[in-house]
Amino acid sequence: MEGEKRPQPSEGLFADGHLILWTLCAVLLPVFITFWCSLQRSRRQLHRKDIFRKSKHGWRDTDLFSHPTYCCVCAQHILQGAFCDCCGLRVDEGCLKKADKRFQCKEIMLKNDGRALDAMPHHWIRGNVPLCSYCVVCKQQCGSQPKLCDYRCIWCQKTVHDECMKNSIKNEKCDFGEFKNLIIPPSYLTSIHQMRKDKRTDYAVLASKLGKQWTPLIILANSRSGTNMGEGLLGEFRILLNPVQVFDVTKTPPLKALQLCTLLPHYSARVLVCGGDGTVGWVLDAVDEMKIKGQEKYIPQVAVLPLGTGNDLSNTLGWGTGYAGEIPVTQVLRNVMEADGVKLDRWKVQVTNKGYYNLRKPKEFTMNNYFSIGPDALMALNFHAHREKSPSLFSSRILNKAVYLFYGTKDCLVQECKDLNKKVELELDGERVELPNLEGIIVLNIGYWGGGCRLWEGMGDETYPLARHDDGLLEIVGVYGSFHCAQIQVKLANPFRIGQAHTVRLILKCSRMPMQVDGEPWAQGPCTVTITHKTRALMLYFSGEQTDDDVSSTSDQEDIKETE
Repeated sequence: MEGEKRPQPSEGLFADGHLILWTLCAVLLPVFITFWCSLQRSRRQLHRKDIFRKSKHGWRDTDLFSHPTYCCVCAQHILQGAFCDCCGLRVDEGCLKKADKRFQCKEIMLKNDGRALDAMPHHWIRGNVPLCSYCVVCKQQCGSQPKLCDYRCIWCQKTVHDECMKNSIKNEKCDFGEFKNLIIPPSYLTSIHQMRKDKRTDYAVLASKLGKQWTPLIILANSRSGTNMGEGLLGEFRILLNPVQVFDVTKTPPLKALQLCTLLPHYSARVLVCGGDGTVGWVLDAVDEMKIKGQEKYIPQVAVLPLGTGNDLSNTLGWGTGYAGEIPVTQVLRNVMEADGVKLDRWKVQVTNKGYYNLRKPKEFTMNNYFSIGPDALMALNFHAHREKSPSLFSSRILNKAVYLFYGTKDCLVQECKDLNKKVELELDGERVELPNLEGIIVLNIGYWGGGCRLWEGMGDETYPLARHDDGLLEIVGVYGSFHCAQIQVKLANPFRIGQAHTVRLILKCSRMPMQVDGEPWAQGPCTVTITHKTRALMLYFSGEQTDDDVSSTSDQEDIKETE
């Protein structure tokens, strides 16, 4: 009909355009989702690509070498240049490209898949041998001449003179030296790679050729911990071990790094954590995630090289209060080989805010060392706030402790946490505990607190059973203020011992108080804190060195047993 309005051509095109747009969305959206999922899978498998990667030099620049150094290319004496933190090569800046082409770094994997596990030849590099090294042939000192001379195997660390280097030495098999039981051989990874292609996972048969004493070690170092020694330690460990075993946790998260354990025989791996107590907790959280994924058979035993400020967990496990390079890295590896396995209780700390209309989930923390409310948590909170503003100023362990001392002295005058007993209620295994006039409560899982103080045992004639970290019990003590904390640390006073319990419940009724879990502080309003047992971690205990406190505590315990 003439009265009807016909659609204009432009309107039809507009409708067709909408149809085309929706069609494209319907087609491209599933493609995008599929691509995103594959990208996530590739990220999860990134650690395996890192493991089965090609060998390459890890050059690091330096303005001044610490001892007389000669370029491996031009043989000239150099003061500054670059060195490879995997194989130890040293070159002048102008010879860097030539060194990359001429010299091969440590082989993470062998190119020849058919090579046997015990057929690894020496990998010799010339010059710059370590000081006080001796020739394996004539037993005389190497590297004593002022020139590029003598050879070193970058796997077994053996050295030999130029004139003693014979064809028999060049072609003999490398046994990986003193730390062969800690090294993952390149041929092992080659065989594993082939087995994965064939969809076989019986790694124990392959590992049996390496001997029953083979306990491969994985290094997890935090390059930002404590005095920033982590970066140098990473290089030293790469030289002594297979570089694939050494990880910087600031670049590779512990959970990804620990997936290397799944390529090793069951219950064989050990891990050395180089960092503070916070780094150790991070690694143990990753171990717990492995358990959730059903990888219990690959759980490693964990040792500690303390680089942080407090290092109370490290001290409890016999690894000392702090590492500052006083012993060589080779001795650290020997200590790890001699260490014994122990268990460490881990606890769940649940913080539920007070209020009927609070819909937020309770905060949950995992505790390895201790939980506290009061003056020591206040000092940690003030320290943490200033470190966040200027992290570069807090790289010295001595300076960090001085800052703690400053805030402790300040709190002695201000007493921000006084009358704590009026603000909190404490329950041990469901029973209410009456508290004296305290300023702080500390719940302990380990023997040490406050940078090396045995808090539960205390001092004086009164004897108490030793605090254990594997008995499923917590020790609860109280302090009367910051000055009392200082007296306890210098052994002039004892804490107020409240008791031991399997479960601790603390109710903060009013006010706002500082709290901390393993050195991670925050300010908390009215809430309920519940501490219950979570799991146990497999740790390594080194008994080679004992402090005076350890000796006296052990002797006291023996005296008690004798009287009984």
